[in-house]
Amino acid sequence: MTITQLEYIVAVDTYRSFVLAAEKCFVTQPTLSMQVQKLEDTLGVKLFDRSKQPVTPTEIGIEIISQARILLSESEKIKEIITDRKKELSGELKVGIIPTIAPYILPKILHGFIEKYPAVKLVVWEQTTEQIVHELKLGMIDCGILSTPLHENNLTELPVFYENFVAYVSKNSNLSKKKTISPDDIDMEEIWVLNEGHCMREQVLNICQRRKATQGFKHFEYNTGSVETLKRMVDQNNGATILPELALADLTDKQLDKVRYFKSPEPAREVSIVIQRNFLKRRMIEALKNEILDFLPKRMKTKKKKEVMDI
Repeated sequence: MTITQLEYIVAVDTYRSFVLAAEKCFVTQPTLSMQVQKLEDTLGVKLFDRSKQPVTPTEIGIEIISQARILLSESEKIKEIITDRKKELSGELKVGIIPTIAPYILPKILHGFIEKYPAVKLVVWEQTTEQIVHELKLGMIDCGILSTPLHENNLTELPVFYENFVAYVSKNSNLSKKKTISPDDIDMEEIWVLNEGHCMREQVLNICQRRKATQGFKHFEYNTGSVETLKRMVDQNNGATILPELALADLTDKQLDKVRYFKSPEPAREVSIVIQRNFLKRRMIEALKNEILDFLPKRMKTKKKKEVMDI
């Protein structure tokens, strides 16, 4: 049994395809298949049901692959010990981040992080919460930056900051007549919201204490995953929307006049770095967390006078 063979069976389980697993492992498909077969011969069991498409692990294969993931994780810690001794950060850090956070965080931290840690390669994907959680569990990414709490027993959440939600309203909205607002002031029929699958949609509906999906405007239904698009819909088509506070940074003075803050306790989202319980690359993840904290205002580092919205 070799580390390489374990990597191959984990790849096949992850991608459910010998061809795709070989591609991701940078070997030919016959080479990968031969090594998987050798491991099966050594163990005396079949790990995969090759008659099914996509390929699925057998009952005993599920248990062995789960143990293989643990062994591979432990073997990676040897590299971390060496890196820690050298006192320098190096290697690849794979990060998943949700689209409602990415445009307000990444441009602010990327240059500084690269300058401080030139030997680290950041690989970042914008994905939904569901995708990030799935890939964290499979070990396909090292960490995720997303709204919490997730209520996932196998993952660890490291809260980084607490970001208030604000209303962004057109002049024809009743909300524009108020200096500060409360959730009870919101008319869901005029609110533009993100489509299904985005945790911020659920948070907005929680602010409004309405769990059911809203159709929005009576004569028009629009599905988007972009906070920036919601803002433009208000600018050009009236109504109102709810924005995360960091989205205000690039607004013009005219647009800032459309912002209405909530009365205390202000609805907010908790943003965390999420990792596996038995996680690797601790120093790199800690460095990423510190880089985020460095650019944030002090008020975002505490949840005092804020009500964290569930997802």
